[in-house]
Amino acid sequence: MNKPLILVVEDDTSVRNLITTTLKSNDYRFLSAPNGESAIACASSQQPDIVLLDLGLPDLDGVEIIRRIRSWSQMPIIVISARSEDSDKIAALDAGADDYLTKPFSVAELLARLRVTQRRLAAMNVSQGGSTFRNGQLSIDYGAGCAYLSGSVLKLTPTEYKLLCLLAKDVGKVLTHTYLTDKIWGSSWESDIASLRVHMATLRKKIEKDPDTQYIQTHIGIGYRMLKTE
Repeated sequence: MNKPLILVVEDDTSVRNLITTTLKSNDYRFLSAPNGESAIACASSQQPDIVLLDLGLPDLDGVEIIRRIRSWSQMPIIVISARSEDSDKIAALDAGADDYLTKPFSVAELLARLRVTQRRLAAMNVSQGGSTFRNGQLSIDYGAGCAYLSGSVLKLTPTEYKLLCLLAKDVGKVLTHTYLTDKIWGSSWESDIASLRVHMATLRKKIEKDPDTQYIQTHIGIGYRMLKTE
């Protein structure tokens, strides 16, 4: 598996050095940016595979950076921040972040999150024989890695697309929180379940624009199920 190109956006020199040293020692390719404007420019020109983003930057708030990148790219964004309030996590995930690590973090956990994201990227790039899933006005072209609603392309983050594919694979079956978080992030911590709820809420907003059509059913305290529609 080829190592992805990672953009590290961090204004704290010691933290940035810790992350880049860790990446270098594990043979990852990386770029670094000390502020928001340089991060956006680098993301646009270099097209990294994954972004590691601090929220507390000197010129731009990290949530604004996420929004700007999401306006033109679905590259995975993993937030690494000292902000530990649920409201901060929800704001970042709502804006389009794929994962959220709270400082201080362990190097082992960071590497594990990168491996999970890398596997997800690889899975998205593998053609599944050109097969297509259809459910009402919702469709997924697995070969192209795209989802559509009423023929229009859905702008999904990599995590949202993965969740949609997991639900579609077992349409009609309840998938537990633990199953989904393990498939998405490789773990089932309480923070993962909170992130799952946010991602699922944003996914539903995108695919359930018609108030009379429900694709995803919530089973409180258990998980989620994709409903079969006519």
